[in-house]
Amino acid sequence: MPPAATQARPKSAAKPAAKTAASRTPSKKVPPKPASTLSLSSKNYSSWSLRGWLMARLAGLDFEEVIVPPDDADARQEILLLSPSILVPCLTHDGIKVWDTLAIGEYLAERYPESGLLPEDRAARAHCRAICGEMHSGFSSLRSALPMNLKGDFPGHKVWSRAEGDIARITAIWRECLATYGGPFLFGTRPCMADAMYAPVVTRFRTYHVKLDRTGIAYCQHIMAMPDMKAWVAAARQEPDDIEELDMEF
Repeated sequence: MPPAATQARPKSAAKPAAKTAASRTPSKKVPPKPASTLSLSSKNYSSWSLRGWLMARLAGLDFEEVIVPPDDADARQEILLLSPSILVPCLTHDGIKVWDTLAIGEYLAERYPESGLLPEDRAARAHCRAICGEMHSGFSSLRSALPMNLKGDFPGHKVWSRAEGDIARITAIWRECLATYGGPFLFGTRPCMADAMYAPVVTRFRTYHVKLDRTGIAYCQHIMAMPDMKAWVAAARQEPDDIEELDMEF
C-alpha cells in the first residue's frame, strides 16, 4: 500500500515590520500654490483692477494677486487714464494669459459657466454683454470727471455737463435691468459680469456724492454690501501710496 499522504503545514506568515516613528507621524501637507495669478495695480485708484478682481472672485477662482507698484510707468498711465495697459489686470490661468478686463470676464464665464458670470438665458446674456461693452468702451467723460478714489470724499464736487450725460445713461441702464430681471443685481439675484463692470461706478458715485433716485441708491447699497467689495475697500484704505494727481481738492 502506498504511504498515506500527509498535509503540509502552512508556513507561518511573516510578521509585518514594526512601524517606525517616522511612519507613524503624519506628514504635513504643504498647500499647493494657486495655479492662477491676477496682476493688479492700486486698489484705491484702479477701476479696471477692481473689475477684473471681482470677476475672478465671482467665478470662484483661486488666484494669487500680483501687485504692480503705483510708480510703475505703465500702471500709472492706466490709473491716470492716459493710456490702456496690458499689465493690469492680467490673468494667468492654466498657462493661459488673458489681459483686458472684458476678455478676462468672457474667459472666466466660458471656463466656469456655473458661476453665473453671464446669464443662462440667451436674450439676457446678449443684454449683459451689450451693457458690459458699453461700459468697456464708453463713458470717458465720467472717468475723467469722477476718477476712482476710494479714500476720497468730495461732497461739493461740481460734475461736468458731459459727465452728467454719462450718469443719466448709466442710471437708465440700471433701472432697465433691475425692472426687467427683478434685482437686486442687474440680472437677477446673483451678481454677474455686468455688476463687476459697474461696481467702480458705484464707488465713484459715493466718493463724489452723486445724487441718485431710490433705485440707484438701493443698487449701490447692494453692491457695497457684497463681502468681496468690503474686502477690496478695506484693502484700498490700507494702501500707503497716494497719487497726488488724483488727490486734488475739487
